[in-house]
Amino acid sequence: MTTTASAADTISIRSAEEPDLLAVFRIEKASFDQPWPFSAFERYLDESTFLVAEDDAKVVGYIVADVVPNHGQGLGHVKDIAVHPSRRGEGIGSKLLERALAGIESRGAHSVKLEVRESNESAIDLYREFGFQYLRTVPRYYDDGEDALVMVVELN
Repeated sequence: MTTTASAADTISIRSAEEPDLLAVFRIEKASFDQPWPFSAFERYLDESTFLVAEDDAKVVGYIVADVVPNHGQGLGHVKDIAVHPSRRGEGIGSKLLERALAGIESRGAHSVKLEVRESNESAIDLYREFGFQYLRTVPRYYDDGEDALVMVVELN
């Protein structure tokens, strides 16, 4: 990953707000062949781990995560993460994931899971940098028939 100090230093991470949703949705559509609908983002607005990355008052990335009960303990779930295509490779995804994992841990979760397309090598590499490990494959998870890898990490 190539991160320039100046690019990384100008990024701030904060909770998503309603005025951010259009920019988030545009990044989603630019990033995925099968984007979430706008309404999906609206449903997560109250989640403390729905975060946006901002540079010069412009949303350049986001992450949607939550915590769900799982056998008496909280389980974190990273549901969606994307960085604007023109801003990839600057460490923005790492900053978003780091903050979301800290937020999930502060809510009492001891582990976090996510699903990722088996072909998305850059995302898989990012998750491995944060200690995520392969758990299992979900066949035909995505609408186009591609399998998903389920990855998990234990938090401190």
